[in-house]
Amino acid sequence: MLCDDALYWFENDTYPPQEIAIRFKHRIVSIHCFSNGNGRHSRLMGDIINEKLFDQKAFTWGANSPSNSIDSRHLYLQAVKSADQGNYAALIEFATS
Repeated sequence: MLCDDALYWFENDTYPPQEIAIRFKHRIVSIHCFSNGNGRHSRLMGDIINEKLFDQKAFTWGANSPSNSIDSRHLYLQAVKSADQGNYAALIEFATS
């Protein structure tokens, strides 16, 4: 269903390109492809979609943020929880920061 949804979003310009990549990234985690590393896998998928499908740079995933790695992880998890509630703005902001 995720692939069908993503194809629909792409073909119908349902969301801006970065949001399509982030929505895909967010939803693929729920599939639990791996016993560990689902977050890394999902971020990689978001990057691949952003680069290959939309010809944009890979996301920075908070790398340009002045906060330390513990703060970055906390911000990331807050953004994911916000996306769990249907608000993707914080996750898009984190991905591009």
